[in-house]
Amino acid sequence: MQGPRQKIAMIDDHRLLRDGMAQLINTFDGFEVYLQADNGADFISQLENAEKPDIVLLDINMPVMDGFKTADWIRKNLPETRTMVLTMVDSNVAIIRMINFGARGFILKDSRPDQFRQALIEIRDIGYCLNQHVSPEMAAKMMKPGDNVLEGDLISKLSERETIFLKLVCQELTYREIADLMFVSYRTVDGYRDALFNKLGVISRVGLVIFAIQHGIADINTQDDQRT
Repeated sequence: MQGPRQKIAMIDDHRLLRDGMAQLINTFDGFEVYLQADNGADFISQLENAEKPDIVLLDINMPVMDGFKTADWIRKNLPETRTMVLTMVDSNVAIIRMINFGARGFILKDSRPDQFRQALIEIRDIGYCLNQHVSPEMAAKMMKPGDNVLEGDLISKLSERETIFLKLVCQELTYREIADLMFVSYRTVDGYRDALFNKLGVISRVGLVIFAIQHGIADINTQDDQRT
């Protein structure tokens, strides 16, 4: 049964692109763009006279208050709101930093309408936008109501070294830097990554990061003092 329409706020300083995306989203059943802002400061100001959003679609590079600062503000002040990053570049470093600031996934601005709709459904129903970061088999299982496949038995299969690797993957480090910190070769780190891809059913580093944060292996709150 279809629930109430999800209230979406769009924060992006490119107004023409933002307006076009808002018109597209408003054609999707169950979703409505009710607020648009040029940057984080504009968004916070508008919230004084508006309802809290269910979902925020957030650009990274903006004047006055950028996506990193805005995502962190949302995480601290709107804990029930789910943030998805809007970006033109598929950059692991930027996306990982945004996830550590509370984002639940990302969508490329040039994605097809059906991909955009699917991403919003995942944010609403799962809490994270995972489809492009997990295997098709895992994605299908995750979309089954009440079927939480990323719990208990999967986590128990992780070795101590794999758990350490997962924590380091969540930081803004290259794989070579992770290898140095773990006192292993770059090839060994590749082995940890590939083993975790197989065990967890993910297909990207971002997928590993989301899994680690979602299941308490890495705590975004402990990384606050490492950021500027």
